[in-house]
Amino acid sequence: MKSPICDMLGIEFPLLAFSHCRDVVAAVSRAGGFGVFGATAHSPETVEQELRWIDEHVGGKPYGIDVLVPENMATAGEHPTWQELAARVPQQHRDFTAEVLAEAGVELIVEPRPADEPQPFDPDNALRVLDVAFRHPIKLIANALGVPPPEMIEMGRSHSVPVAALVGAKEHAIRQVKAGIDILVAQGTEAGGHCGEVSTLVLVPEVLQAIKPIREVPVLAAGGIMNGRQMAACMALGAAGAWTGSVWLATVESETSEIFREKMIEASSRDAVRVRSRTGKPARQLRSTWTEAWERSPNSPRALPMPLMSLISRDAFKSIERSAAAGNPKARDMVSYFVGQGVGLIENIRSAGQVVQEFKQDFLEAAERLNGLLEE
Repeated sequence: MKSPICDMLGIEFPLLAFSHCRDVVAAVSRAGGFGVFGATAHSPETVEQELRWIDEHVGGKPYGIDVLVPENMATAGEHPTWQELAARVPQQHRDFTAEVLAEAGVELIVEPRPADEPQPFDPDNALRVLDVAFRHPIKLIANALGVPPPEMIEMGRSHSVPVAALVGAKEHAIRQVKAGIDILVAQGTEAGGHCGEVSTLVLVPEVLQAIKPIREVPVLAAGGIMNGRQMAACMALGAAGAWTGSVWLATVESETSEIFREKMIEASSRDAVRVRSRTGKPARQLRSTWTEAWERSPNSPRALPMPLMSLISRDAFKSIERSAAAGNPKARDMVSYFVGQGVGLIENIRSAGQVVQEFKQDFLEAAERLNGLLEE
């Protein structure tokens, strides 16, 4: 295909697949798309293991890496360890968590953390992860929740690797372009995970219009894109390709549990809710009794700001998954994960390679349908 993204990344089809699962990343790249490995929760040591595996299984095809360096956190300017930060979690929030889990018959197991483990979303850890990543043949680095730190942009420049940034509003896009990023991901509110409030259909042309007077930067559309028809529609708006995430959760290779896959198939698009009860920032995820308790219970202390909320939710959700896997139906009701409104389009579980091929076929049929409208 003729797209600046294909030229920049050395791919045949401008479909980017964000996933925390190395198997998905490798499978998508092998199939002609571009896998992007989500490394936010990794240490330099574990990301080395994951990228080495990808190198061995990607068949020489290109792939990228995504980190998360928030511009605004409750610990901005600080670098506390996980244990130091845990001491700041109010007892009220710990008690409410224990109460919600106990009502579902879930035993809360708090995993011990090494004394030197950094806080969640620690910016210094993200830069150390990137240092390791550049020992591998990565072809893209991406960041979300703000303008990448100057060090990250300079890393990309020095290694001739494009730097991408996710945005949810046109003013964010302007700041990113002025900061020097190479690719914009215009992510609409339909998206899973952290997202803004503007829909993809509005955001993509709004971003393109806003950055045009500054300089030319390719824009990837994101948010709710689950098939090639939607991808073609976004490219008709002016996008250079698509950045996708939720569709890969419903693949045999993904990191999601069997229970969550079942719940995705059962869900409607309205079951993907934008709440703060997992990370402390608005993030779209599957509605569950956990999200309902934190958002609607009169006893809820409400979510803590990022990164404090993650200290509660990570152990809670691991405990929920264990209990659900053991057959606890109330724990199953509590199972949740980041997913976008496109979940309503999920009907079955497929391989990642099959999803890529179906994207290509759907895209071609949609393009032919549009061309047919212009025929005499």
